[in-house]
Formats: sequence, structure tokens, C-alpha cells
Amino acid sequence: MPDGAVPVLDVRDLKTVFLTRSGEVHAVNSVSFDLSPGELLGVVGESGSGKSVTMMSLIGLLPSPPAQVRGGSAIFDGADLLKIPEKQLRRIRGPRIGFVFQDPMTSLNPVFDVGFQIMEPLRKHMGMNKTQARRRAQELLELVGIPDAGRRLNDFPHQFSGGMRQRVMIAIALACDPDVLIADEPTTALDVTIQAQILDLMKRLRDQLGMAVIWITHDLGVIAGIADRVIVMYGGQVVEQAPVKELFGNPQHPYTRALLETVPSVTGDRAPRLRVIEGQPPILSATPAACSFRARCGHAFGRCYVENPQRMPAGSGHDVACFWDPATGEPRDV
Repeated sequence: MPDGAVPVLDVRDLKTVFLTRSGEVHAVNSVSFDLSPGELLGVVGESGSGKSVTMMSLIGLLPSPPAQVRGGSAIFDGADLLKIPEKQLRRIRGPRIGFVFQDPMTSLNPVFDVGFQIMEPLRKHMGMNKTQARRRAQELLELVGIPDAGRRLNDFPHQFSGGMRQRVMIAIALACDPDVLIADEPTTALDVTIQAQILDLMKRLRDQLGMAVIWITHDLGVIAGIADRVIVMYGGQVVEQAPVKELFGNPQHPYTRALLETVPSVTGDRAPRLRVIEGQPPILSATPAACSFRARCGHAFGRCYVENPQRMPAGSGHDVACFWDPATGEPRDV
């Protein structure tokens, strides 16, 4: 975050646990990050790394039980999202913090036309009458690039293509002019051409509306073209955080470096064979007492097996949770 900037969202030491029949699963372990106004923050990691659970924890979207937020704070407009009453949180979730889910077909209600679904938050949170809400709903469909918007308000979700359904979901999330938009892998189910269109749309909307965006993905190629800053998650923790150019040019964590080696290159500056990260992400039955990546890391040494590294400076606006220094090929002097 730029020096002196006041974050629109400030998360500290977030902890989330799932209670299962076989015991506790520690899905989010002391996650901290901030988000500046107008910033697009990329959140990257494999499935199971805690990306979506982290963001859903902030705005009360996880079912409880089995989920429990065990600690931390999430300050938004002076209020701690983790401690305010549900009634107050509902006035923030949607109107001020929008959420776009991965699969629009399961997120949109198939029995209501899209006009009704866009108008509902406008009437509920913005106090608009039916005529005002319908006019605004048409403007929103036009904003997200759906042609013949006035007529298409009467169409049902199944009458839209996958990419158009995702645009409708973005229109619903933008209906109340939120300060923050959280997009949870919104292009994963789309083909490459439509994915590029949605990415271009999000960049244009961010610039046009000035909102801050959190973009959750497992695809570093997507992040390269859209984000200002990136946090990399593994084992329910943030293992690296940096401006996007710094992360791609000077990755510090072995997991980040491995992720980058799985991304195809068209310039020929990487190995001809894509890397496979052997092994599986950990299922954490307790708060990690050692490095969660140690079993999959080619640089792990004794300290990695007995101590969980905390984030430490690795450059301007860049920090990493790792005891190994790629610049020297030796353990860090910490």
C-alpha cells in the first residue's frame, strides 16, 4: 500500500476453522493484508490454499457451523466486520462490499428474470421505486457490455451464455456502487476468449468507478494482466506479498517460483517443459508449527521442520514467509 494511504480494508491475523467429524481443519491461519482505495489486489494459490475462505470469512458468507472465525480483525469504514452484528453486516455486504462468485449459473436464481435480480438490491438498499430500479438495472447491463439491455432485462439466466451470465453477476455486484468488489475466480469456467473480455471489462470498470477490487484466482497469467499487487497463499497463510511486477521479476518464496514455472511462456525465456508441483496442499488439523510447504520444497532444511516462518521484508513493498534466500541459495540471516 502506498505510504500514507488509508486502506479501505485492513485485515489482521484472521483465523478461520472448520469443525468436521474427523476434527478441526485450520483453513485460515493469521492472514493479514490491506487494500487501498482503487487498488486491484490479486490473491493467488492452489485450490485449498484458503483464498476464498479468507474473503468469505470477512463478510459472513461461511455457514456457521461448521465454520468458525476464531480471531483477528477486518476494519472497514471504522467497523470491524468480524465483530459487528449480522444486521449491520447485511448493510455492508452487497451495498458496500460486492461479491462475484465463480459459477454464475448456480449464483443466479433460475426462476426470476435478470431484471428482477438486479433490481432487488436497488430497491432494498438504495430505496428506489420500481421505475427507478428498472432504469438503473438497464444502465448496469449497458455498463457491463450486454447489448439490447432494455429487452434483456426480461430474459432468464438460461437464456444467456456463460460469459453474459458472468456480466449479469458483475452488474448485480455493482448495483449499489460498492467501495470494494471481491471476485472469486469469476473467469475459471469460461473459455479463453470470454475470459479476456471479462478481464478487460473489470479493468475498465475499476478505472471508471474507482472501486477497489480483490481478484481471487489460481492463475498467475490472469494476475499478470490485471493486478496492482499480489498476495500468494499456501496452507491458509500469506507466504508472499509484492507489487505485481516485483513478484514476477523477483519471486522470493519457493512456492511462488514453482507457480510461475507452471505458467506457459510465449517468449521462450523459460524451460521448455512446464513444472509440476509434486505432492498435495496440506490439510491442517492444527495451527502450523512448521513451514506448511516443507514437504514439497527442494530448499527445505532443519529450521523449516521446527519453525513456521513469519513474513519478513524482501524489498520495497515486498515481504515473504521463508527462511531460504534465492539470491544467495542459502538460509536467510534472520
